[in-house]
Formats: sequence, C-alpha cells, structure tokens
Amino acid sequence: MIRVLILAGMIVLGTMPLRAEDGDDFFNAIDDLPVMRGLREVVDAVATFDTPGGRIVEVYAEGEKVTRAEVFRFYEQTLPHLGWVRSKLGQYRREGEKLRIDFVGKQPLTVRMTLAPE
Repeated sequence: MIRVLILAGMIVLGTMPLRAEDGDDFFNAIDDLPVMRGLREVVDAVATFDTPGGRIVEVYAEGEKVTRAEVFRFYEQTLPHLGWVRSKLGQYRREGEKLRIDFVGKQPLTVRMTLAPE
C-alpha cells in the first residue's frame, strides 16, 4: 500500500519519467527508496545490520547509460517527496536516519546507498 501511495505522489509531482519501469521500482532492503530508471539493483551485494541505535543498510545499483549527475538529480527530485531533507550533495536526513549516495565504480556506474542512524 505504501508503494502505491509513493508512486501516486511521484506521478502527481512529475518525477515519473525517471522512475524504473520494470516492476522492481524500490530497493528490496529499503522498501521506500526507489531505484532510478537506468539502474538495476545488485541484489547479492546488500548488507544489513541491526544496531542498538537503529538499522544500517547498504545497497548497490548499477547502470551503463546513466551519469552521476543524473543520479544526483533523480534523488534530489524524488527524496524530498519521501520525507528526506538534503543536508549536502548526496546526503539526506529523515526521522533519525541519514542516507548517503556515493559511487564506487565508473563502468558500469555503481551507486552505493548507505542508510544509517543519525
């Protein structure tokens, strides 16, 4: 149900053209974090930890025809609608958690998303 509401919000706000189209629109381990069109989740590279302070989750996605600038633009447009507040380029905060977006590969472009307690 939450995915339906998020997708409806994205349609209304005009961010749908950048959304993934294959049905795997959200990361498996972070179910309210969308996977950008042109990226595919690397499902065997997920790391999750539960700590007394909260969860730590690291997910990866890769794509051959997307740029770093496109990734940053997509998440800058999308994440505020999901409650995230940008603290600086590639870093967001929401309800006691922080999300960091960075890159670990160039070809294909590999994006690492790290969710951790603030």
